[in-house]
Amino acid sequence: MWPTLYCREPTVAISAALVKQLREETGAGMMDCKKALSETGGDIEKAQEYLRKKGLSTADKKSSRIAAEGRIGSYIHDSRIGVLIEVNCETDFVGRSEKFKELVDDLAMQVVACPQVNFVSIEEIPESIVTKEKELEMQREDILSKPENIREKIVEGRVSKRLGELALLEQPFIKNDSLLVKDMVKQIVAALGENIKVRRFVKFTLGETTETPKTEEAKA
Repeated sequence: MWPTLYCREPTVAISAALVKQLREETGAGMMDCKKALSETGGDIEKAQEYLRKKGLSTADKKSSRIAAEGRIGSYIHDSRIGVLIEVNCETDFVGRSEKFKELVDDLAMQVVACPQVNFVSIEEIPESIVTKEKELEMQREDILSKPENIREKIVEGRVSKRLGELALLEQPFIKNDSLLVKDMVKQIVAALGENIKVRRFVKFTLGETTETPKTEEAKA
């Protein structure tokens, strides 16, 4: 009788550059990153998920830590559009680092580059806006012509996309559009070893006002 032969699946070659990228994005150890990539066939997104399930992704763990230091940054474009943005970290040491300063500057530029953005994250968008978006989508002609049982799913998908357009963290990063802003921030969290939170921002547009225009009678 011939002995039973067990054939192993061919192993995928994992480059040092890929291991380094995963380490920067998750903050996990070098060997853990290498193992995650080996287990997932070199797929970096699946490797990130693998590390999170194993509890080895430190970027997610850091998100619960208090961030009260940081910087207020600014960016003015063509003397017509300006942004002030507050980004927090855990220590003054990191807040004064060049990498953190660069992050704040990049985020300020990102806000200017995305005129539709009015909130930091989707979670900050008021329920009144979410409700209004749903109502608008439900009234569209192409939705009314759809079977009732699938309207809700279509509307949900469209509203989710619309809310993403309003949130800073959901935008493609201006310096690398293959990354969302939230993923870029996670990379900096892993690199600096501290929790980082984009706290708030305010935009100024030349000539824009929220005051109620005065009537000619009031002026007189």
